[in-house]
Amino acid sequence: MAAKALYFDVGDYVVYPKHGVGRVIELQKQEIAGMSLELYVLRFEKERMTLRVPTNKAESVGMRKLSSDKTLREALDTLKGKPKVKRTMWSRRAQEYEAKINSGDLVSIAEVVRDLFRADDQPEQSYSERQIFEAAASRLARELAAMEQVDEPTALEKILEILRKAAPAYAKDKAVA
Repeated sequence: MAAKALYFDVGDYVVYPKHGVGRVIELQKQEIAGMSLELYVLRFEKERMTLRVPTNKAESVGMRKLSSDKTLREALDTLKGKPKVKRTMWSRRAQEYEAKINSGDLVSIAEVVRDLFRADDQPEQSYSERQIFEAAASRLARELAAMEQVDEPTALEKILEILRKAAPAYAKDKAVA
């Protein structure tokens, strides 16, 4: 049973789990080790990176089209939820957060953004928490920007606005406890 290759056209935005949103800029045929391979050539503008993915491996590496509107709404609703902060060691939580970001799943990325968000009146984050928060927020913002056809800073501001509106409700919960 051969794996069915996903089909992306030149100009399509795609999500590559480890790198986020990129654009298919070319379909190439190359001969490598005597085998003819068809490749998607992806361009990630933010990282100034070009990636070549064999068309028959696109599905197995998790490459996908942008999320559906339903998934986007679910991710944005996730941002409004109560942050879930586990009381495990930071190194273990950091690994879990990184795995969620690299999964490429929009809702999982939104969970990381929600859980690591700090309002202005909350204690400051450690450097590594801030790094992971920024990586997750950027990944979420890039997909939101591509879907809504806006730039990344505009999408990021929309995400932060949702988080700022939700934060006071959960800050009161902490004060009462």
